[in-house]
Amino acid sequence: MTFDPGQLGQSKVDLAEALRALRKRANRTQVWLARRCNMSQTKLSNMETGRATPTLVDTELILRALDAPPELVAEIAALARLANTEWQGKRASWRRGLEKRQAELAGLEAEATTLRYFLPAMVTGLLATPEYVRASLSHSPGDVSRTVAKKLERQAVLYDITKRFTFLLTEQAVRWPVVPKPALAVQMDRLASLTHLPNVRIGVLPFDVSVTRGPLNTFTVYDQRLATVETFTGRIVFQDARDIAEHLEVFSLYERHALFGEEARTRLGEWADSCRS
Repeated sequence: MTFDPGQLGQSKVDLAEALRALRKRANRTQVWLARRCNMSQTKLSNMETGRATPTLVDTELILRALDAPPELVAEIAALARLANTEWQGKRASWRRGLEKRQAELAGLEAEATTLRYFLPAMVTGLLATPEYVRASLSHSPGDVSRTVAKKLERQAVLYDITKRFTFLLTEQAVRWPVVPKPALAVQMDRLASLTHLPNVRIGVLPFDVSVTRGPLNTFTVYDQRLATVETFTGRIVFQDARDIAEHLEVFSLYERHALFGEEARTRLGEWADSCRS
């Protein structure tokens, strides 16, 4: 199924209707199907009416219990994947106010205990200097002062030792000239400094490290329950366990090739010296 952001909201309605129609066509009651799938009748009812979104696993259990034909299995499984995905357009975020997006991110960070960030293009706001943050928002409409303040305020979460952070940055992300070279050197110094926090791991992927898989997108994984992927026009939010597992697998691949600790600080120091020279 081709991805269309406009399909995501409608897919939940379509999925509920498809599951209900499939059960009725098989001449089975909700009670019978719920027992076969080892779930409550209330849960099944909520999924059939659209009040709850079934996961891919829930959907597979239902399809198997009802002995659905292959063509319907493919169609309904595709609907389930779309239903467990959310599109957040950048223009909509601008209309609501960028500072509200910062509040949403702060909420995600507050709820999670293990956070993983893959950064192939730029430094994320949690690690950025004030000058870097302001420059990164230069393309955004309106006065960004409040958004800059919110981004910097969010950085306090790094000092919460009940949480574990891992940031993976490519050399391009570290060295991309968002700010003039002297300021970029200061940004690199900040990265090196943050590597000393006991609950923060910052790994760098230099150009001379061979990795067979290209770094396509910025993404963040919150625990094992949510993954967000950034694009030029917005972000995709994945809540299905399989999508999250795939992003964790990609993250682990890059993590195995990254430099951490003193090795990372050495590289960051070399790149900072290059900016200053």
